[in-house]
Amino acid sequence: MNIKGLLLGSAAALVAVSGARAADAVVIAEPEPMEYVRVCDTYGVGYYYIPGTETCLKVSGYLRYDIGVGTAGFLDVWDKQDLAEGFYGDTNDTYYKRARFALRVDSRTETELGTLRTYAQINFNYDVESDAGFTYTDDADQLAIEHAYIELGGFRVGVTDSLFSTFTGYSSGVSNDGLVPYGPFQTHQIAYTFTGGNGFTAAVALEEGGDGEGNYDLGSYALDDYVPNVVGGIGWTGGWGGVSVVGGYDAVYEEGAVKGRVDFNVNDALSLFVMGAWASNDDDIVDLGGGVFDVSDAQNYYAPWGGSWAAWIGGAWKVTEQATINLEIGYDDFENFSTVANVDYELVPNFHVIPEIIYVDNFNDDFPEVDDNWGGFLRLQANFGG
Repeated sequence: MNIKGLLLGSAAALVAVSGARAADAVVIAEPEPMEYVRVCDTYGVGYYYIPGTETCLKVSGYLRYDIGVGTAGFLDVWDKQDLAEGFYGDTNDTYYKRARFALRVDSRTETELGTLRTYAQINFNYDVESDAGFTYTDDADQLAIEHAYIELGGFRVGVTDSLFSTFTGYSSGVSNDGLVPYGPFQTHQIAYTFTGGNGFTAAVALEEGGDGEGNYDLGSYALDDYVPNVVGGIGWTGGWGGVSVVGGYDAVYEEGAVKGRVDFNVNDALSLFVMGAWASNDDDIVDLGGGVFDVSDAQNYYAPWGGSWAAWIGGAWKVTEQATINLEIGYDDFENFSTVANVDYELVPNFHVIPEIIYVDNFNDDFPEVDDNWGGFLRLQANFGG
């Protein structure tokens, strides 16, 4: 075969191959559709749709660091010398410190029965160690589920703070609120809340109480049969402020308590409140001699204050765009007195520096060994997620 024939044959072969390939259909894979995270503004700032669903999710929380000195609530710290002397040494010889990372997860979905919501807050603490009512200088890691509940429409079931404390809006904006305690907190709860369009709110809850842990420890308040504690409240809010009343029945000790609160919006910068409470149990101080006193008939989950009644006043004054002054004063039937004031200063967006001063005393002559005490507290808190 000569060179010319060889070239012509090769060209024919290439044309044939090219024609065969051209006859085949060319299929180009289409890219997968990209789904961007959509903002959900139905429930406020920070919510996003979970991709592929109509459920809105918000992840938020804070990181907090507390430093305390002196006597106030849980700030009583026993050092090693106190322990060596059998708890007869002087307390408050060193700082109280706590670091906390709080994680909140909030999901919401609209259904034919109303909004389906799940909410949880988990606290990761690095704290001074507590045991048998005493606080030591040793550090310890702690994990706590503060809230974990489901809501559908107005119904709620799960673990959260008692309706007796939340319905009246806790107390004030100070860090150490409730040095004269105003109610219990974490408990199992089944509740229903009705919210009217005219500012009217009503709620009822079945609760199980707690194990008595906290500053109001008078023993165990957990249920010992199938009869639950009952809490109910009604309230109204308007432009000038609001009024709320809540009552609780302790099914274990068969005692009750009622609490009322009035809020005043003086202007855009100043808000004030007054709150009072009464309990059915007849608290009497019994002198057992030798400097030992007993409180008879004092078991009532919904009345952690001293005696049959207690009162609180306070408020918040927004001095500047960054600074708010908070104040709370408490007093009860046993003449326990507390004053707490702080300045909540937002140094930069979402970072708060909160110095606080505390004064506590008891004016009852039956407790001559109780002296007035001062305390100082500094909270540094950075929020995220709205």
